[in-house]
Amino acid sequence: MWLIAPDSYKGTLTAVEAAQAIADGVRTGWPGKRWECLPLGDGGEGTVDALTAAVGGRNMKARVRDPRGREVVARYSILPDGEALMEMAEASGLTLLSSEELDPFRCDTYGTGQLLMAASGVTDRITLGIGGSGTVDGGIGMGRALGFRFFDRQGQEVTGPGPKMREITSIDASRAVLRAGQVRVRVMCDVDNPLCGSSGAAHVFGPQKGASPEGVHLLDAGLARLGRALEKFSGRSICDVPGSGAAGGLGAALMGLLGAVLVPGAERALDLVCFDRHLDRGVELVLTGEGCLDAQSLGGKLPVAVARRSRKKGIPAAALPGTVDEGGFPGLGAEFAFILPASCGKADPRDRTRAVHFLNAAAERAARCIRLGDTLARERGC
Repeated sequence: MWLIAPDSYKGTLTAVEAAQAIADGVRTGWPGKRWECLPLGDGGEGTVDALTAAVGGRNMKARVRDPRGREVVARYSILPDGEALMEMAEASGLTLLSSEELDPFRCDTYGTGQLLMAASGVTDRITLGIGGSGTVDGGIGMGRALGFRFFDRQGQEVTGPGPKMREITSIDASRAVLRAGQVRVRVMCDVDNPLCGSSGAAHVFGPQKGASPEGVHLLDAGLARLGRALEKFSGRSICDVPGSGAAGGLGAALMGLLGAVLVPGAERALDLVCFDRHLDRGVELVLTGEGCLDAQSLGGKLPVAVARRSRKKGIPAAALPGTVDEGGFPGLGAEFAFILPASCGKADPRDRTRAVHFLNAAAERAARCIRLGDTLARERGC
């Protein structure tokens, strides 16, 4: 049996759609070949849909604020074991904003806090994916939605991102409705950026969310001050923790305010779907992929995590990405049995039909080649 376990092809296909396209190609290229779909996600957009499709669960909805304060309906799920699975992108994601609306001094994570509150009314265990953020507020919005307050030296409350963040000196939890110890939060994080500094949230992620060079420095100074306040409040190291800068500093606030634990998103996803158990069910080959395989994929992105887990079981994994960045190919080649890009160029995120066609065709070619090799081996008695 083959296991079809792709991530989403971001901006083009969801993991569920990608898995189906690959399955259709396998069906054409090797009729009668047994396969099973296991769509995956590592914390970004589509994670809830993919993992809920893989393991089942109860779909839930909550009315929350988007990054600009507008009401939207955010989805999350309650998995069969009772744990909530959600993604901050549903409430505070980049995809909720037009290019004209990108503004890290106006966008916040208040809706993510509302989403956490909604889930905490159902369960005390939450896994939160924080990929795809449209904010750089250090999690202030999330904290405010939960009742935390942030004050400057004069006792004035700081209510949002921007220059005032540089004046934060203390955090008050007297009105907090959700605190560390009341809920266990695990954060799916696929970056290791610290909160501030040259590789921190403002410098690395600020520009893609609308920050000017001057804005980046203002945000970085604010995040540094917020980080010190979070460390004082929680009594734990935060600013330099890998991943504290994820989602515009939301990782830091989740650790400092709720005692959250940051975990590699890909590994958490594989654990949630009991990936190793699937491999033990007679799997001979794993087919995986994502929109683009590049050098960053080697840092623990989902397709590489899939390949490494499979290799531990002695099972080869093949990648069918949308594209491959040549710069990362030498290292990637050592991870997979083979890599067969679906397209030679960058996919147009608006052309889903074309993307499905390319991925379907790549899977069919792979299946035909493997089928031919299998036939020749049998004929020669190998």
